[in-house]
Amino acid sequence: MKITKTKLDGCFIIEPTILKDKRGYFYESFNSKKFNELTGLNINFVQDNQALSSKGVLRGLHYQVGKDAQAKLVRVLKGKVLDVAVDIRKESPTYGEYVSVKLSAKNHKQLFVPRGFAHGYIVLSKTALFFYKCDNFYNKQAEGGIMYNDPTISIDWKLPQSEFIISEKDKVQPSIENAKI
Repeated sequence: MKITKTKLDGCFIIEPTILKDKRGYFYESFNSKKFNELTGLNINFVQDNQALSSKGVLRGLHYQVGKDAQAKLVRVLKGKVLDVAVDIRKESPTYGEYVSVKLSAKNHKQLFVPRGFAHGYIVLSKTALFFYKCDNFYNKQAEGGIMYNDPTISIDWKLPQSEFIISEKDKVQPSIENAKI
């Protein structure tokens, strides 16, 4: 397992060691002992989520606040997405900055999104099967969001906006400066 720090403190790109032969491949997608040792964190995932989406579907930017905040380990089982994490920790020197990484079934990369970050992704392939682990349970009362096109963040989603498919809820999210953080 290879762990790469991003420019945002606590946010990591994870690449598994893949064993390939004529039968196909095998890899360990998560090992808590190795993960905790390589990141210096002590994460206990309690919930797994999965979503199937078509090209242009943009989900995000979402987070939970307070004691219900969530860290996430995200990956793609089929297809390709552009995954985005935005630092929403007001005391952080990288507040309002983001990292993005292409995650795909082909590259097997994962992104660890710590608590205190908003998260979203857009599907770049015909369809994508997206999977993620959370270290806290979902609580609707603690959910928050930031508009996907907030000009102060200025995310490059890698597709023209005319191709975006966005939920009504995500179309009306506030700017980062007006979000409940």
